[in-house]
Amino acid sequence: MVLQALFFYLFAGVAVGSAFMVIASRNPVHSVLFLILCFFNAAGLFILIGAEYLAMLLVVVYVGAVMVLFLFVVMMLDVDFVEMRQGFLQYLPIGGLIGLILLVELLMVAGGWVIAPEIVGESALPIATVGETQNIAAIGDVLYTRYIYFFQASGLVLLVAMIGAIVLTLRHKEGVKRQDISEQVGRTPETSIEVVQVKSGRGI
Repeated sequence: MVLQALFFYLFAGVAVGSAFMVIASRNPVHSVLFLILCFFNAAGLFILIGAEYLAMLLVVVYVGAVMVLFLFVVMMLDVDFVEMRQGFLQYLPIGGLIGLILLVELLMVAGGWVIAPEIVGESALPIATVGETQNIAAIGDVLYTRYIYFFQASGLVLLVAMIGAIVLTLRHKEGVKRQDISEQVGRTPETSIEVVQVKSGRGI
């Protein structure tokens, strides 16, 4: 138990410190690296509570795919962060209001057991013993039965976000030749071949 407590304080301390450095670091590349470190320590906390599937999911999906993608995007894009920070003050009131709302929500979630202790007992689900079922099976039973509608709604939100990102970033540049399948299929010998009479001593 002492060893588990030491690992808990180690992972939790590094996770909180790296999470703070994500928002405190001036270099966006350093922020992404601190976020990866935070995910690794969060995975360690999941392993301590016996949720090894969530730990591997956090490492493989978020660290191995999402955060690496963010890192490459931040490093490859030539973003002028000095110019982006110039309009910071005009968005400060709205950002402060949203931050205040999120803070109140977090306090309500954290202090819910004090305000209404009966809600904690109602939201908890019966957990099967370790010998009866596996960790992945238990998560799947809860996710695809009780929270199936929320799971599908989150998928729709991600789909709408993906379509919106494609629409907002898609720009057609003038003067760029693009392939037109219908025009290529509808070509005839009369429109495909052009006979040019070149005079002697001159190029095309």
